[in-house]
Amino acid sequence: MKFSENWLRELVNPNVDRAELCHRLTMAGLEVEGVEPLGAGLGGIVVGEIVECEKHPNADKLRVCKVSTGAGEFVQIVCGAPNARAGLKAPLATIGAALPNGLVIKQAQLRGVDSFGMLCSAKEIGVDADASGLMELPADAPTGAPLAAYLALPDASIELKMTPNRPDCLGLVGLAYDVAALFGAPLAEPPHDPVASTVDTRRDIRLEAGADCPRYLGRVIEGVDPGAPSPLWLAERLRRAGLRPISAVVDVTNYVMLELGQPMHAFDHDTLDGTIVVRRARDGEALKLLDDSERTLDGGFLVIADDARAVALGGVMGGYETRVTDASTNIFLECAHFSPPAIMGRARKLGMHTDASHRYERGVDPELPRAAVERATALLLAIVGGKAGPIVEAVLPEHLPQRRAVNLRRDRLARVLGMHVPDAEVARILAALGMHVATTADGWQATPPSRRFDIEIEEDLIEEVVRVHGYDRVPTRAPSGELKLGLPPEANVPATRARAQLAARGYYEAVCYSFVARECLDRWSRADGAIALANPLSADLAVMRTSLLPGLVEALKHNLNRQQDRVRLFETARVFAKPASASREDWPVETRRIAAVACGRAAPENWSADKRTVDYYDIKADLETLLALAGPGRSIEFLPLDRPDFHPGRSARIAIDGEPVGVVGGLHPRLLKALDLDVDVYAFEVDLDRALAGRLPAAAELSRYPSVRRDIAMVLPQEVTWGQVESVLRASVGEVLSERVVFDQYAGAGLGSGLKSLAIGLILQDSYRTLTDQDADRCVGLAVAALERECGGKLRG
Repeated sequence: MKFSENWLRELVNPNVDRAELCHRLTMAGLEVEGVEPLGAGLGGIVVGEIVECEKHPNADKLRVCKVSTGAGEFVQIVCGAPNARAGLKAPLATIGAALPNGLVIKQAQLRGVDSFGMLCSAKEIGVDADASGLMELPADAPTGAPLAAYLALPDASIELKMTPNRPDCLGLVGLAYDVAALFGAPLAEPPHDPVASTVDTRRDIRLEAGADCPRYLGRVIEGVDPGAPSPLWLAERLRRAGLRPISAVVDVTNYVMLELGQPMHAFDHDTLDGTIVVRRARDGEALKLLDDSERTLDGGFLVIADDARAVALGGVMGGYETRVTDASTNIFLECAHFSPPAIMGRARKLGMHTDASHRYERGVDPELPRAAVERATALLLAIVGGKAGPIVEAVLPEHLPQRRAVNLRRDRLARVLGMHVPDAEVARILAALGMHVATTADGWQATPPSRRFDIEIEEDLIEEVVRVHGYDRVPTRAPSGELKLGLPPEANVPATRARAQLAARGYYEAVCYSFVARECLDRWSRADGAIALANPLSADLAVMRTSLLPGLVEALKHNLNRQQDRVRLFETARVFAKPASASREDWPVETRRIAAVACGRAAPENWSADKRTVDYYDIKADLETLLALAGPGRSIEFLPLDRPDFHPGRSARIAIDGEPVGVVGGLHPRLLKALDLDVDVYAFEVDLDRALAGRLPAAAELSRYPSVRRDIAMVLPQEVTWGQVESVLRASVGEVLSERVVFDQYAGAGLGSGLKSLAIGLILQDSYRTLTDQDADRCVGLAVAALERECGGKLRG
């Protein structure tokens, strides 16, 4: 927000210089982002009037002007400005004057003609960036008067970086409350006394948007002078606040918005048809806005309409067809209170950002519209004349926000700040900020004004006290007391080790957006439980991700499109989903996961490396090294997987001690085609906390006795997995079975359809004695019997 320092000091004028004012504002949380001094050092510059303007005898683009400096004195000025003409009043720098850019005015001769001064543009005197011609002053400007006094200079344009929780300071009056509290200076609010109606012309109003617009006011002003210019003081205040003066009616509405913080709009009353209605837009409804753009709306937008059509986009911008023009003599002045959620994001959805939407999105005082209409009416009647009708107000009291009293405890204030603030100072600060303060037994009860949406709990009042009292006055103290050092469980593997392990396996870490498009999750069949954002940055970032793989595969595709034919990426991050329990539907579930994707050659290209491409067993091996970080003693199973995003014959679901933790395998060809990928991509994704939940290692003595190996060949049904076989072997043979390996697999002629042969090596070892042949044969018998019984197998002859 930009504003004129002189304008602020007209409302509240603390006895400090500009530097101290800006410093205290910044320290109070209203950061001063920039200060632009205006019109400093204008001594010797006066209001000049061009009495005569003749063409230069020796130059086509120069003119010789006779300029009055007041009291019957005239000087000759040679000027090249295109707008120089007789009767124009403009700044005149006399001989000896020093301009803000350092130029000292001297007598000069231009193409043989003497010049005794300089007529100036706005840029040359340091009040604006316009250098296209002379700065044109109003016709009633007093000739010969010092320019600085006439333009209320010097001044400064101060820009604040406003935080979203302080919309009250988007109006100069709200900012003045803070300045008055900071310096203990008196505050003089601008007048907004009721203006009596002199005509009975009115326009009915109907509210159909419920809580989205609970208050709307309008007033007809007849017989205005559309050609009346804005007075210089008003135009200059707008210009120093960063707004370009347009016309008197529009300038007044902008002025009131800057002064009070309440956006307003003026319609050409004669272009409206019947009752004003505040309603939701209809799907496909078209509206041409003031910026000459045609917009197609939907039910998410609010519109101001009459009986025939929509005439303005509520909280954003007025309509083109009903705008005030140079021919408008009757205007309808309107002002409303919109609920912030009803306006939030609407302008951005149309690729727009307006002063009105900026304020309404953050919240505008619901009690301000009437004061704004009265203030604007008084200014308009004084500037463009006319006769005012009565104010017509439509209101839904049950939907207006109410400010409730908040308690502030004396002990709580001292405990949070670590210091004592005198009771009288606390009461002064709260009252100076416009709150109604009552003393209680243990502190104060403060009712915030209607403009302070950000004050709801005790901590908000503590913040108000400390920022006005001064953050720099809060003492710095070292914490006291005994602190306990918290250590993570020794058995858990930190995520840093997991990342280092994958990096050692040749993967690069990626960081992807936590937001994705819903269409992306639909493509992956991962949209169930997805959480939609209330105010997304764009349609491509509309929902929270439920899996890390969509983002990783997009990053992989990005690299493939840039000639990287071997890509290995991983990410550790959180995914989000709606909870299964309906009682906590507002609490999203966050899960830490680790995922990786790979494509291309299995090994980097070199003269001795295998040239095969990555396959299921490569990605499975990488995952197994990751799971091994948690140590031995866990049962890890790779079980059949049936999911639409993974290849049915090249993927598996992972279970640890019977609990599912993730998936691994190749992506489904249909998904690869939908993603426009022409290479096989393998991936895994597991819950990080469950996958790396290790157990404390238990030391055991290595057996001093030799091992015995027995090999068996079992004919098994094709659907029996090695994981099932391994579980049966462990359960039947017991601790004597130290290892088991598959060294051959066969399926085909001689076995029959639906059968396979597994050649299994059983390594047997005891910690207390040497196993005999009879021991080994007994173990083999137990294993074969268990496989026949539980897996439908048969010992191959």
